[in-house]
Amino acid sequence: MYLYSLTLQRATGIVSAINGSFSGGKTQEIVVARGKETFGKSGCRRIVPGQFLAIDPKGRAVMIGACEKQKLVYVLNRDTAARLTISSPLEAHKSHTIVYSICGVDCGFDNPIFAAIELDYSEADQDSTGQAASEAQKHLTFYELDLGLNHVSRKWSEQVDNGANMLVTVPGGGDGPSGVLVCAENFVIYKNEGHPDVRAVIPRRADLPAERGVLIVSAATHKQKSMFFFLLQTEYGDIFKVTLDHENDKVKELKIKYFDTIPVTASMCVLKSGFLFAASEFGNHALYQFQAIGEEADVEASSATLMETEEGFQPVFFQPRGLKNLVRIDQVESLMPIMDMKVANLFDEETPQIFSLCGRGPQSSLRILRPGLAISEMAVSQLPGVPSAVWTVKKNVNDEFDAYIVVSFNNATLVLSIGETVEEVSDSGFLDTTPSIAVSLIGDDSLMQVHPNGIRHIREDGRINEWRTPGKRTIVKVGSNRLQVVIALSGGELIYFEVDVTGQLMEVEKHEMSGDVACLDIAPVPEGRQSVSAPPESLLFLEVQASVGGEDGADHPASLFLNAGLQSGVLFRTVVDMVTGQLSDSRSRFLGLRAPKLFSVVVRGRRAMLCLSSRPWLGYIHQGHFLLTPLSYETLEFAASFSSDQCAEGVVAVAAGDALRIFTIERLGETFNETAIPLRYTPRKFVLQPKKKLLVIIESDQGAYTAEEREAAKRECFEAAGMGENGSANADQMENGGEDEDKDDPLSDEQYGYPKTESEKWVSCIRVLDPRTASTTCLLELQDNEAAFSVCTVNFHDKEHGTLLAVGTAKGLQFWPKRSLVAGFIHIYKFVDDGRTLELLHKTQVEGVPLALCQFQGRLLAGIGSVLRLYDLGKKRLLRKCENKLFPNTIVSIHTYRDRIYVGDIQESFHFCKYRRDENQLYIFADDCVPRWLTASYHIDFDTVAGADKFGNVYFVRLPQDVSDEIEEDPTGGKIKWEQGT
Repeated sequence: MYLYSLTLQRATGIVSAINGSFSGGKTQEIVVARGKETFGKSGCRRIVPGQFLAIDPKGRAVMIGACEKQKLVYVLNRDTAARLTISSPLEAHKSHTIVYSICGVDCGFDNPIFAAIELDYSEADQDSTGQAASEAQKHLTFYELDLGLNHVSRKWSEQVDNGANMLVTVPGGGDGPSGVLVCAENFVIYKNEGHPDVRAVIPRRADLPAERGVLIVSAATHKQKSMFFFLLQTEYGDIFKVTLDHENDKVKELKIKYFDTIPVTASMCVLKSGFLFAASEFGNHALYQFQAIGEEADVEASSATLMETEEGFQPVFFQPRGLKNLVRIDQVESLMPIMDMKVANLFDEETPQIFSLCGRGPQSSLRILRPGLAISEMAVSQLPGVPSAVWTVKKNVNDEFDAYIVVSFNNATLVLSIGETVEEVSDSGFLDTTPSIAVSLIGDDSLMQVHPNGIRHIREDGRINEWRTPGKRTIVKVGSNRLQVVIALSGGELIYFEVDVTGQLMEVEKHEMSGDVACLDIAPVPEGRQSVSAPPESLLFLEVQASVGGEDGADHPASLFLNAGLQSGVLFRTVVDMVTGQLSDSRSRFLGLRAPKLFSVVVRGRRAMLCLSSRPWLGYIHQGHFLLTPLSYETLEFAASFSSDQCAEGVVAVAAGDALRIFTIERLGETFNETAIPLRYTPRKFVLQPKKKLLVIIESDQGAYTAEEREAAKRECFEAAGMGENGSANADQMENGGEDEDKDDPLSDEQYGYPKTESEKWVSCIRVLDPRTASTTCLLELQDNEAAFSVCTVNFHDKEHGTLLAVGTAKGLQFWPKRSLVAGFIHIYKFVDDGRTLELLHKTQVEGVPLALCQFQGRLLAGIGSVLRLYDLGKKRLLRKCENKLFPNTIVSIHTYRDRIYVGDIQESFHFCKYRRDENQLYIFADDCVPRWLTASYHIDFDTVAGADKFGNVYFVRLPQDVSDEIEEDPTGGKIKWEQGT
């Protein structure tokens, strides 16, 4: 059985990225990997190849390695039709060996060589004392693929630092000395077979604790004909430029120079066009442009100046600064990692919002996701009355920009000229004493105004031709393209006009309908026909031009679609044959409670459709597919395409009020538009306060300074550099959700990262946030090395304080060398100032970390380690009522419904429990038979809970209906059956 699923938004985190020219031509392209695929039939096993991937720089072979033991090499060739062929795999296995990194060695056109950092643990596996494990040594091993013998062998192996974690290929084959850079803790080492080691120390931040090492986490190589260099980034975000001073194959010196500091990346790509793409597994991705390549003097470490003392090699220190060699020009939003998420309609909109806690450290934020495309409002202008319609027109078909905005009222028409400013004009030729039904460009250089009593044709030279309606009949509907006009008169008569060769609008034909015309439109080609099969409100023909090798790389023929907005709020869409006019492939979609009005607009140079129902929708072509997506904007009444030198592609619209609005549509192809509110530390969990529509967020970080300590250290840094306090971040601005722009702060936390301190130190805070104003109403910093891990709202039987907030914290929590803590606490806060501020009522010490809290029947349930405990509210502390110590590992989630309690264990999935008030007992009556490492959970119904595990599985567990009924009828509630093991 499989679950039905709909992907609302694809993964935004990037685990790996490469650049090159993959689809032909000379364009520079970037390929990214989002999420991890299953390596083998049974998943990601230690010995299943797939964790590591390396290629021969000449493209002749590829090596795929596992974390342990197995490595496979595939030879790549081309057949007679120039198609790529892949050979059968050649084994390069070595048992009892852990692999840390693999790369190809550039050896020109000699036999391909692959390098690997390996650790042999065979002796450590046999030694129970641990002595062999402490003496285990990493090795750098070269594997050679003999193309003649079709065989892989171990060519060379040599010891490397035990802190080695990454390999970088050094250009060879006439372009460089070949070999590899071994990135180790605090060092970069050049190694090659038969060459002595060339070692340089990695410069470290002046404020970095001595206990913390420096590791390289990502690398990029830039190679030109005459030179090459490497960009290496540390785990703290600092980028260093690494160069090799070499003569032929002999490396004389290795230099490491401080380059810039950007957020930590998973991959960096240097493009030949002078850009750097920084892809992050956690946080937004960014595109930077090179201002320089680090030729100026800066902090530098060199193998020639490496000094060894009794305490080890002498470190080199530097102080991070603002961007000097790079400048950020764009970024791609990423939600990774999502720490917590809830769906609620706190803004009273048509569609609920998604509130998610994203990021970590300095990139932490609350993201508010609304379904629909983002809108950027360019201008809002008040009008003298309530408008009913709006159009934009050009003076000539060849003009790049629109010339007029025409606004219709109930009894008049207003004409605005578009220039550097938008201002009213009276010499345009339009009739301003009557409302307009339609305004458009007709022919090549004439304007047409359709009003209830006729058609006004305004020629380029200023001559005006007027066609009047016969008798007392009025025009009620109109459809037009550049050469044709169809009007519908009251009573149901259709009159068809065409533009002749002289540019004159000529009446061609009349046709009587059997009833009044509800709406009409005319296609942009003469063969177009008008047809609809349901009571319509609005019609629009949308033509899709033919394309060859479009955005998705495929060819698409030209096609014509008829769209009808029905009175039921449904958009009806059908394909029109461009020769016969036959209708086919009809589809419909409900857009809202109001009948959709359809308007033609321009998006990315193509015709698109704007549908105005109870909310606006945009129908457009993106990457070869037609998408119909809502806009995150208020209800609109009428709209038209808008183009000026300040706004090349926009929309001018009128809403229910008396304002004219001009806006642009951003980030096409996205499902959500988001509002990001920055947070102080890594967010852990949050709860909603529905009545007050506020959020309570708990945040915590390990090995970091408090915000006040960071600001003080930053001021000292600026003063030492002679900058005074210029550019220092405003802590209040950050805490109130203000944007932290790099231009205001050359060392913004987002770019620079948080300064690191001892790992045993924690910082944490509790925040009350108003999402409507994006402002923080209360911020409580936890003291005495406490960190918050769980939160819930609770209403106790004692109604004295109303809704209270319970927060589970741990003091002095450590994960290494083994998990330990000083104490755990449960804080109880009461809401004051209309729920906008917190006041501590009391806190209760517990023996473990309270990772789960939940309200239950006027009391508080707490999961503390493997203990499920029920508390009631006391005057000075929480009162313990009963507990159950039979859970296997650690409780990480608690949900309740009626008298049932659904407990999630970190390793053993779900347990179903009951509380018997008469016996004051908590007992388990059912559990999941499959052990799962639980990461998320949600209560579905009385018998069903949904969960997700750390291996990427989403699953549902359900108590069988007969068992559920039996437990409800059992006087003991299933307790005896559970104890008997049935």
